[in-house]
Amino acid sequence: MSTVQQSAAETQTAATVDAPPKKAMGLGRTASWLMLIILLLLPLFVRNFVIFQMTMLLIYGIAVLALNILTGGSGQFSLGQSAFYAIGAYTAAILIEHGNVNYVLTLPIAGIVCFGVGFLFGFPALRLSGIYLALATFALAVAMPQLLKLGVIEHWTGGVQGLVVTKPDAPFGLPMSQDMWLYYFTLVVSLAIYLASVNLLRSRSGRAMMAIRDNEIAAAAMGVDLSIYKTLAFGVSAGITGVAGALGAIAVQFVAPDSYTFTLAIALFLGMVVGGVGWLPGSLAGAAFIVFVPNIAESISKGLSGAFFGVLLFVVIYLVPHGARQGAIFAETLFNKLRRS
Repeated sequence: MSTVQQSAAETQTAATVDAPPKKAMGLGRTASWLMLIILLLLPLFVRNFVIFQMTMLLIYGIAVLALNILTGGSGQFSLGQSAFYAIGAYTAAILIEHGNVNYVLTLPIAGIVCFGVGFLFGFPALRLSGIYLALATFALAVAMPQLLKLGVIEHWTGGVQGLVVTKPDAPFGLPMSQDMWLYYFTLVVSLAIYLASVNLLRSRSGRAMMAIRDNEIAAAAMGVDLSIYKTLAFGVSAGITGVAGALGAIAVQFVAPDSYTFTLAIALFLGMVVGGVGWLPGSLAGAAFIVFVPNIAESISKGLSGAFFGVLLFVVIYLVPHGARQGAIFAETLFNKLRRS
């Protein structure tokens, strides 16, 4: 074996070891049921503002999961998820306010629109990889807020002022507030997307994406069409992010260009790292970090909230460099030891 072949084999082996196994894509049955029960019952004992925060937690969890499919699933880095989130949000807002479309129907429409945009963006991105692909998506994230302010589409987007979105009432006369109904609706959508994503990565297409992530040359040699599966990963990730954006617009009741800046893209990328790259259940933990840690930092010191947030982030990355997945493995090991003893 030549030196080049040996190096490629070592690289492929290392990537395979670092990548999460298929069984680690989801939680165990007991943990899954426990988490579901907590998510179902917790809103019954908290205020509407906390319910709103939990709704945003689920929405950001969907967006982080979408980025995890792209980066953890196919190995492509993106710093432009805020652009797809914005497209999904504006699609839902325009359909609701200008087209009088039911808010439920705006979700699949936003997903389809963003899937198309992401799939088309994936074609020119095929020639890029690594930091160059990240820079290309960064350009998309930076340009999107300015594009939404264009006078040509101001009638639809509201320009700089944005659009106000009407929050839906609970259907069928259910005795619950708007916030509680939207939370449970978002929870159902989140569960559907999570199950579909786990099944996708366990399918033939998912295995092809992960093969590309581990070693593109080996994947191509095994007959995997790199262009199709790379653009498919971009499209699926953008489509799911678009659904999250539509839910976010409905929950916040407002869309504006400055709400979807590059800062949002960084937050989603941060959530993926904190949750664990390639581990889909960690998306919820990453979203919790995005939603709650800035509030904790601000409660410690309003003037130095950014500094405290940075310190907390540094501590988390230092203690658990592999994110929430590392903490979950530790907890599972500890639980098994206690059960045996």
